[in-house]
Amino acid sequence: MRERIKRLRAETLGARVSVSAERALLLTEFYKSEVAGQVSVPVGRAMALKHVLGKKAIWIGAGELIVGERGPRPGATPTYPEVCIHSLEDLDVLNSREKISYAVDGQTRRAYETTIIPFWKGRAMRDRVFGEMTPEWKAAYEAGIFTEFQEQRSPGHTALGDKIFKKGFLDLKEEIGARLARLDYFNDPLAEDKKQELVGMGIAADAIILFAERHAERLEEMAKGEADAKRKTELETMAGVCRWVPAHGPRTFWEALQAYWFVHVGVITELNPWDAFNPGRLDQHLWTFYEAEIKAGTLNEEDARELLQAFWVKFHNHPAPPKVGVTAKESGTYTDFALINLGGLKADGSDGVNELTYLILDVIEEMRILQPSSMVQLSKKNPDRFIHRAMRIIKTGFGQPSIFNTDAIVQELVRQGKSVEDARCGGASGCVEAGAFGKEAYILTGYFNIPKVLELALHNGVDPRTGRRIGIETGEVSGFANFEEFWGAFERQMRYFIDTKVRGNNVIDRLFAKYMPAPFLSLVIDDCIEKGMDYHAGGARYNTSYIQGVGLGSVTDALAAVRWNVFETKWVTMGKLVEAMDRNFQGDGELRRRLWEGTPKYGNDDDRADGIMRRVFDAYFKAIDGRPM
Repeated sequence: MRERIKRLRAETLGARVSVSAERALLLTEFYKSEVAGQVSVPVGRAMALKHVLGKKAIWIGAGELIVGERGPRPGATPTYPEVCIHSLEDLDVLNSREKISYAVDGQTRRAYETTIIPFWKGRAMRDRVFGEMTPEWKAAYEAGIFTEFQEQRSPGHTALGDKIFKKGFLDLKEEIGARLARLDYFNDPLAEDKKQELVGMGIAADAIILFAERHAERLEEMAKGEADAKRKTELETMAGVCRWVPAHGPRTFWEALQAYWFVHVGVITELNPWDAFNPGRLDQHLWTFYEAEIKAGTLNEEDARELLQAFWVKFHNHPAPPKVGVTAKESGTYTDFALINLGGLKADGSDGVNELTYLILDVIEEMRILQPSSMVQLSKKNPDRFIHRAMRIIKTGFGQPSIFNTDAIVQELVRQGKSVEDARCGGASGCVEAGAFGKEAYILTGYFNIPKVLELALHNGVDPRTGRRIGIETGEVSGFANFEEFWGAFERQMRYFIDTKVRGNNVIDRLFAKYMPAPFLSLVIDDCIEKGMDYHAGGARYNTSYIQGVGLGSVTDALAAVRWNVFETKWVTMGKLVEAMDRNFQGDGELRRRLWEGTPKYGNDDDRADGIMRRVFDAYFKAIDGRPM
């Protein structure tokens, strides 16, 4: 690691994470203007992005090789009041949290109190969502059956394909112009809507080009005053890179990295897609540039390594936007879940590992920072050297890279209806979501709490915390003659709440399509331009809604406890078990000990528990899979 990278790494690790009001103030400024009320929603969203990228502070740190920040400085995290507004209490909580805090200075707090909160109250997407939800949905949400994602997040976990590594935004503007020329106003009732979306995309393309040009101008100014000849040449080169990309398609390894980074900042400035946007198959995207320059002698391995390390620093400069409400009190991570995929397969089914794959693995091991996250896709085509190299990093205890089975991913994506070529070019994003990179809209709208469903099944649909009936009546626990009868009650409760969640998801999808289009993100996702439709409105080639089931291990252990202790060994009745639970086992120490020590547990190669886990998964999967969204 060169001294420059050591310093940049130390700076990003030591940066004070803070809440920045810059984006929220600029967004408010635009929407207070007269023009905002005179244009369509997608055009207004694009103009708002251009306003933000045209006025926000430009940060270029000493020694940087890749430029662009979504905040005014590293670690300064913007907020998204059009999605959900932080209260003053939220800001105080974030500022005072003992761990993973976000500093909030007096100026930022005053900006929220006097400008941001008064303007956005009642206008935010969270307000719209809760205004349209059914009483059943709200009751389930309040009970903790599922979360909604409006905590500074929009639907997402999106990963990029290879489009921006082949085309510039001027090329995309030409495609937009051609599509506008083909609109059929006589036979297509959506032609005007498509026009507005396409015009918005064109403005969004201009916004990112403007953002790059502002960096080029600053770099040229810095170069004029730079006394060190080597750094002066670097600054001039960087200015040239920013003049070329992302307006044009990248020609070099350096340009490819910078082009992606401008797109990354554009996506997460326009909207926060569930804290995650990432380049996907980075080793494959960059390979053409790397191979060509190595052969031409215009790049060597060590300079490429340094560029990648500088690229890693940029990810780490961007903590995830802070949460709101109870989540602001509990959420303990800065990680934004950008998951870089390595290895796997090419579109033709051949091995996707190349020499750049190993260089990137070196960078992961050398940088040893939390962001970006990384994973390796393993297929039968990959060489043993690949898995051995990844395992040498994992055994150090770093926690990266994670390991995914490419063949299983491809099989699942094809089962969902993706083409085999698109499936091979996909992978995992966010935590574990599988998708077709650059071609799919990931509509992820919160977590589904399976253990809470079990608690309701134990209480005939009544929430013991509040005494309210929020589920369906599935029978008193004392009336179940065997485990299968109890299982049936649990499964019926789960289907009821999944139905409630699906109905709510459809409302959320419609509201985002209508009020919160993402014209910039739509530019870089395949088929949005051709369809003339937004990412949130079905523009992507594939559109998938996710309902993230959580608590699989906990609910398995709980069900195993019921089956083993109530229906198999029969040493405790269901009624007594539920009574003890409702007392939080106060005065029932022996019962709790036997449940804790004498019950089959998930994850111990014990089929008595693992078999239940499979049943839970299958029941959950069956209730969700293939439903129209």
